[in-house]
Amino acid sequence: MAIFLRNALFLLIVIAACVNAAEPGRGLLDHRYRPLAGKTPVHLASAYGGKVLLVVNTASKCGFTPQFEALESMHARYQRRGFAVLGFPSGDFREQEYVDEKQIKEFCTLTYGVKFPMFQKVHVVGEEATPFYKALAAATGESPQWNFHKYVIGRDGKVVASFGSRVKPDAPEVIAAIEAALKAPHAAAKTSAHGQANGR
Repeated sequence: MAIFLRNALFLLIVIAACVNAAEPGRGLLDHRYRPLAGKTPVHLASAYGGKVLLVVNTASKCGFTPQFEALESMHARYQRRGFAVLGFPSGDFREQEYVDEKQIKEFCTLTYGVKFPMFQKVHVVGEEATPFYKALAAATGESPQWNFHKYVIGRDGKVVASFGSRVKPDAPEVIAAIEAALKAPHAAAKTSAHGQANGR
């Protein structure tokens, strides 16, 4: 019985390793968050894996709040190519975000016509930072210094660029990073091409 259990455990470890190898960077997106003012958590890896993402910590009462307009424009511009802006409201910086999520959603929708995915209010810095932002900081060595910090995540689920609050969402360097990431093939496509090259 002990031998059987040991073999079963070994098999599970091998399977887990294979899954991680087949889905590089999945761990970064392996988190669940409620849609803003919603109830049912969304698994980021399942919903957005394989897409290019621009992850932003937002605030409704900040000098950079007008960046919502450019963020929505970018989302609409590149959405059909497999791109999405993901917004995470936070009051970490001088409490420049509303407490009530319904109020945040109303502000974003009515003031800037935001349609890109917005998620629950979170902490993005310090010991209370949500696990996703801790992972982003660990991957880049950069934590948000203020509202509207931007992380670009590639199709493989790995961070490819990080931009501070003063860099606008439609700045040339941000667009260049997004365009480059969009040109990268999907992981599945790479695997298929590799298999064909080896006569599989």
